[in-house]
Amino acid sequence: MKQITIIDYGSGNLHSIQKAFERESEGATVVVSNNPKDVENASHIVLPGVGAFGDCVAGLSALPGMKDCLSEMVLEKQRPFMGVCVGMQMLADEGTENGLHKGFGWIGGKVIPIEKKSADIKIPHMGWNELIIQKNHPVLKGIKTGDHAYFVHSYHFNTQKEDDILSKVEYGAPIVAIIAKNNIIATQFHPEKSQAV
Repeated sequence: MKQITIIDYGSGNLHSIQKAFERESEGATVVVSNNPKDVENASHIVLPGVGAFGDCVAGLSALPGMKDCLSEMVLEKQRPFMGVCVGMQMLADEGTENGLHKGFGWIGGKVIPIEKKSADIKIPHMGWNELIIQKNHPVLKGIKTGDHAYFVHSYHFNTQKEDDILSKVEYGAPIVAIIAKNNIIATQFHPEKSQAV
């Protein structure tokens, strides 16, 4: 039986994400939990995130056994994993928001501030933006370049490898919108707020 576990570590729009997965995952049980046992029992794992990189890493690290459990389930047992917003950013080697903080190091790169290159670039990047699809992936079935997704962020994931990027958006400069590697997929935007996309 399919069980989607959404990790509750005190940071994230949990109700909206839970409702979105219940709506789109017919027949699946959707569990919101801070217990590593629920991650072990999951067929699919979701890591949401809202707020500052360092606070999110600290919140997750404060859950006894959670970080080790995530590494085992996602990296060793290859369970399907989705990171959302700061949940995507935490996959990086490090983040620079409010100081330098170590990330998971699952996907090479660094989380850095969005550059304000012109007066019409507002920080945070907030609102709808057009996806620019870089390459195909099963999760992107039915999603194409020009489709809009909803973003709220001031920092972005500067990946080491172009091959890890599925989609970008243009916001004064190209910004990574979706990354993927093996069983891992993550979005900078909020899929639960992005309507049909």
